[in-house]
Amino acid sequence: MKNPHRHLMLSLACALLLPGAALATSATRSNFGAMPDGRTVEAVKLQNGHGTSVTVISYGARVQSLLTPDRDGHVADVALGYNTMDGYLSKRQFFGATVGRFANRIDKGQFTLDGVRHQLTLNDGPNSLHGGTEGLDTRLWKITAVAQGPTASVTFSDVSPDGDQGYPGRLTVTVTYSLSEDNQLTIDHRATTDKTTIVNLSNHTYWNLDGEGSGTVMDQRLTIPADEITPVDDTLIPAGAFLAVAGTPYDFRQAKAIGKDIRDGRSAQLMTGKGYDMNWVISRAKSARPRLVAQVESPDSGRVLRLYSDQPGLQFYSGNFLDGTTVGKSGHTYRQGDAFVLEPQFFPDTPNHPEFGSAVLRPGQVYENRMVYRFSTDKVGK
Repeated sequence: MKNPHRHLMLSLACALLLPGAALATSATRSNFGAMPDGRTVEAVKLQNGHGTSVTVISYGARVQSLLTPDRDGHVADVALGYNTMDGYLSKRQFFGATVGRFANRIDKGQFTLDGVRHQLTLNDGPNSLHGGTEGLDTRLWKITAVAQGPTASVTFSDVSPDGDQGYPGRLTVTVTYSLSEDNQLTIDHRATTDKTTIVNLSNHTYWNLDGEGSGTVMDQRLTIPADEITPVDDTLIPAGAFLAVAGTPYDFRQAKAIGKDIRDGRSAQLMTGKGYDMNWVISRAKSARPRLVAQVESPDSGRVLRLYSDQPGLQFYSGNFLDGTTVGKSGHTYRQGDAFVLEPQFFPDTPNHPEFGSAVLRPGQVYENRMVYRFSTDKVGK
């Protein structure tokens, strides 16, 4: 009797031997831990054949780790976070999380929509930050799809009920993470509503291209192709103006070290935020397709991160409030300036600034935010 598996085995062997044969990324599902009420938190690891992998967990639909090679082929985890659920539950720091229903800040947690004033929960002094006291980062999401193939992916879903944290409308949200063979991580956010509301979703991964726990990112070189920022007041709320970056510490149109101008005492913005924590104006409206919104290069490891997005704004945060009380996956503490965050999104407090555009989502419409992270190396020493 013929071996029924012979044809499959030969096909696989040929695929491995043929030059240029397509490699496939894998998706592996496992348990990561448990919520305080006993519900299981799942993890999905997406891995390709070039040493890059990303693990995402259902708590907060977040990036738990991202491993990728340096210029010498040494693999390190470049995303800050924890090895266990205890860390994520002990202190809300947004490590790797999907943030919303409105990423960033809303002044006094208030906005008016179709003539109705809404009050959100407050969790950032006088303001509402990243969805309020129980934003999407605090939820246990459902895994609705896991796929293998040339590009492996996992899709998470969550339903935020009408009135959740003060937001109107029942919001149905999905987030899909996809990893390709060419070291490209794509995050697709999608939301629909049954009642007019506001939506602004983003990802809040803390990156260090030399590896989490390795120390400061101040020598890593950042480029942001933006001519303006939206300056903020002393509670980090935009004043509604646009400020040209030329001649200021906020000018990253040419690559420069993150720390080069971060201690400029003439800048009220830097003093208030204890570093960079503001919105760069990539464009005045959402683009038709993702374009380059940031690039970061590490002179030490040679790793390069390019971020593409279709969103008009980019919040750049230089890890100013990491205070040395967090022990990460490496067993090292995270201190001020040990990571950077790049959040493509609408401008902060957009619902209170018509000049910023609109973050309104109505029934029948679909909110989408696609961000693409491309990892590579420069192949050249310092």
